Amino acid sequence: RSTLSSSSAASDVYKRQLYPGEKLYGKVSPLQVVAPNTALRLRCIRDFKDDKNDRVAGDEWLFEGPGTYIPRVELQVVEIVKAIIIKPNQALKLRARKEFTDKSGVKRRAGEEWLVREVGAYLPNVEEEVVQTLSAYVLTDKKAIHLQATKTFTDVFGKERKAGEEWLVTIDDAETHIPDVYENVIGEVKITTLTSRQYAVVLDPVGEDGKPQMGRRVLKKGEAVFFLRPGERLESGIQSVHVLDSDEALLLRAREAFKDESTERKPGDRWMIYGPCDYVPPVQVEILEKRKAIALDENEGIYIRDLKTGKVRSVSGQTYMLSPYEELWEKDLPS
Repeated sequence: RSTLSSSSAASDVYKRQLYPGEKLYGKVSPLQVVAPNTALRLRCIRDFKDDKNDRVAGDEWLFEGPGTYIPRVELQVVEIVKAIIIKPNQALKLRARKEFTDKSGVKRRAGEEWLVREVGAYLPNVEEEVVQTLSAYVLTDKKAIHLQATKTFTDVFGKERKAGEEWLVTIDDAETHIPDVYENVIGEVKITTLTSRQYAVVLDPVGEDGKPQMGRRVLKKGEAVFFLRPGERLESGIQSVHVLDSDEALLLRAREAFKDESTERKPGDRWMIYGPCDYVPPVQVEILEKRKAIALDENEGIYIRDLKTGKVRSVSGQTYMLSPYEELWEKDLPS
């Protein structure tokens, strides 16, 4: 005869005789204590019914601590699972192994991915596969992140994003941002800064509806700071304000019809802005060239051609500024 005995937490002793035909399998071992934030992954190796559920061979589930695990012949301990600590500005990316309902009551499909953003210890379920731990992007007043939706979904700000849509997340939206599973990070975007002596023209600006307005142009005057939205670009980069001296002028041409103060301009109209002044061209205006008054002595002269009539005339002995429809004309003189 043999006697088995084991001590419990209450120091109780359990004894049992081995009957004829019985033999001891393995050694007498202490019960396994499961610590907090830890679990045992169990697998059913044959059908049985426990206190709550009918278990089928192949089923897996967790025995979560703290607690003492009492083995059963129908169960196999697959592994010890430890909780993952989610720190502030971190998230856990999970993938469903099969269809199930998660701890939040959300039904998940096999292969579906999602984020757990709550700070603290998280114990993955047997139906959940840990993909990776994500860290947040820290946003500042000088840096934003450029995102693209890989499928149609609703983001953390409650806005529906269409597949392929691109947008920026700035510090006005949040101080930090963890990209969702359906958000692809294109890159970081630096802020564009204009001083009081600079300006820029933005091509294809994004409208209030978040969609690019193809073919439009928007003038940005300094002092100003702004982020270029996805699809926007600067025409000729950041440009300096045009400073004209008293003997200088800019030759301008209208790109489209518009009202210039009290003057109606038509496409193709030419006119000049004379110094001294500072000038920033509106988006409807194209700068053709910068001109300077030509100082002529008594014995000096130039030939000028009228662009409208084609007539050529000479000017000498004075300081002369070409008009909008005039150009210098070279005349071949006999040697």
